[in-house]
Amino acid sequence: MGILSGNPQNEPMHYGEVFALWSYLAGNKGYVAGYETLINHTGDGDLKKFLEDSVQAMKQEIEQVEKILKANGIALPPAPPERPTASLESIPAGARFNDAEIAASVAKDGAAGLVACSQIMGQSIREDIGAMFGQFHMAKAQYGVRLLRIMKEKGWLIPPPLHMEMPEAIHA
Repeated sequence: MGILSGNPQNEPMHYGEVFALWSYLAGNKGYVAGYETLINHTGDGDLKKFLEDSVQAMKQEIEQVEKILKANGIALPPAPPERPTASLESIPAGARFNDAEIAASVAKDGAAGLVACSQIMGQSIREDIGAMFGQFHMAKAQYGVRLLRIMKEKGWLIPPPLHMEMPEAIHA
């Protein structure tokens, strides 16, 4: 196998891996800024703690991805500035996101993150990159379950129409 054998960290990245990691990093940096803003809008303590934990997890992912990109001589995407802390009461009621809206948006982001991690895992030929995104995927799945529980407990989950009755079996 030549250049693709031995320590995966010594293997070159292919262009798909470079683009995937760079894009994932840029997206995570944007999510961190966005979630820092949403924390200011959140009134529910459980949701606020979830968002704070999510920001910390994303910052750890950012560090890991940046380390790989830097080691391969790839310029990093810019990061938006950190958002200041604001009081919920200082945000006018008409300009404020409510907790159910925040939870739904974050749940959508989590689903998109799972897809992104799966795609990167599938296209990676470097085992270390595939494994790293496997870990990110597992963490996102666990966060998704945690958020789902919060949404159910708070009455924020809006399910699609539920299939309650089973049709009679058709016998041939």
